[in-house]
Amino acid sequence: MTRLVGLFYLVVSLLSFTGVNAMHGRESSGHEAVKGIMIHGKSHIGGIDATLDWWRPQKCDYRTSSWGHASLLNLDLNNKILLNAVKAFSQLKIRLGGTLQDKVIYGTEESPKPCTPFVNSSSKIFGFTEGCLPMHRWDDLNSFFQKAGANVIFGLNALARRTIESSSTVGPWNFSNAESFICYTVRKNYSISDWEFAMNCAGVALEQVNIIHDVYRGIRHKPLVIAPGGFYDANWFQEFVNKSGKSVNVVSHHTYITLDQVSSTK
Repeated sequence: MTRLVGLFYLVVSLLSFTGVNAMHGRESSGHEAVKGIMIHGKSHIGGIDATLDWWRPQKCDYRTSSWGHASLLNLDLNNKILLNAVKAFSQLKIRLGGTLQDKVIYGTEESPKPCTPFVNSSSKIFGFTEGCLPMHRWDDLNSFFQKAGANVIFGLNALARRTIESSSTVGPWNFSNAESFICYTVRKNYSISDWEFAMNCAGVALEQVNIIHDVYRGIRHKPLVIAPGGFYDANWFQEFVNKSGKSVNVVSHHTYITLDQVSSTK
């Protein structure tokens, strides 16, 4: 049971009142019944989310290795307790992503690299080599999500073929592997609620974000595009919002509170 409790980190999706209502094209009266969570009884903030990360069991923080088999790569998808837990949250949003998503290779037929797992390496950024998502695992995950009735948010690799110099990413994003993966997902008729350009999306051109719109052209039900999912900088975000236009449907940023920060607030 302890392992099951650790499978999901339930977080509140703090979408702003303005952003959510602009996205859905309606105003909140403050009294409407919604399936989700409200701020001050009036602002809908998107319901309950859970994140499935990419970390291997060897990932350690704060002198403990707590991830175990909670990764989207090794989670027991046949566990009925887990399935029923996800079902219990009506239309739960499951975000597939995290730090290592920018090192993921998608094991499609068109992939130029062999499909090998993440390996610990202190010389590599984030402490791991590149790792692969096999398409048979992607098939199994989607089968689970369909049974559970969950909405899927998938964070794409935004660093493919880019290099890191002085803590900054440089060079153009090679989106061919991501495009191949998205095409595979569409061909299999898998339902994706949102595609997210997260973590290190700051260097991804808006023209490249449009690959999602291109792949889904002619398809009635289109997923939303979420970006940039990086750390907040007021000037940069203002420029991003001004330039994004209709390419991005939801603007997001990440905030991480460490145990040290929690302790300092007591």
